[in-house]
Amino acid sequence: MFIPLRDENPTRRFPFITLLIIGLNTAVFLYQAFSTQGLEFFVEKMGLIPYEITHFRSLAHIPRLSPGLTLFTSMFLHGSLFHLLGNMLFLWIFGNNVEDFLGSLRFVFFYLVCGLGAAFTQIVFSPNSRLPMIGASGAVAGVLGAYFILYPGARVLTFVFLFVFIRVVPIPAAYVLGLWFIAQVLNIGMGGGVAWFAHIGGFLLGLVLIRVAARRR
Repeated sequence: MFIPLRDENPTRRFPFITLLIIGLNTAVFLYQAFSTQGLEFFVEKMGLIPYEITHFRSLAHIPRLSPGLTLFTSMFLHGSLFHLLGNMLFLWIFGNNVEDFLGSLRFVFFYLVCGLGAAFTQIVFSPNSRLPMIGASGAVAGVLGAYFILYPGARVLTFVFLFVFIRVVPIPAAYVLGLWFIAQVLNIGMGGGVAWFAHIGGFLLGLVLIRVAARRR
């Protein structure tokens, strides 16, 4: 088990978009959490339901956004504080460098496309699922894929705990992100309400898109 804490990879410019995305996700979660309607209401109203996308009809007993809109709104919803913190930690550590490479406007496009690609990957593998999908995980996974290609040797200060072995050690990003990806693959079929295919699809799409961007550059 490991938790990345920070990377040793300075940027040349201020990560405005990365911070803006973190701020938006945090603001949306706080609004959900303190609303009298509760988190579940917003998940049902704005979460992405694969069945609705593949069958072109709404299932919910409450008024919902159109399925097309939920492809975007679901990226900014989280089901718990730990869900939010985990996604935002990974985005902060790895997103600023990817934004630095792409530039702010292209990073916005990259982030959203990875999120959409991740969602459609999950839909392909679970076309009849009626459970709402929420979270920035798919888009963030795309960021991780891009970082894996761009900065494989960058050192990531990582909290490692394995039974009695507990250390904070610098580990090359290729190992940290490679292990993260392997964990997603191994967890397929484990359930737990996690969209594992979305994580995998987002990561792989990030790999492809950043290679295209690097060639053009």
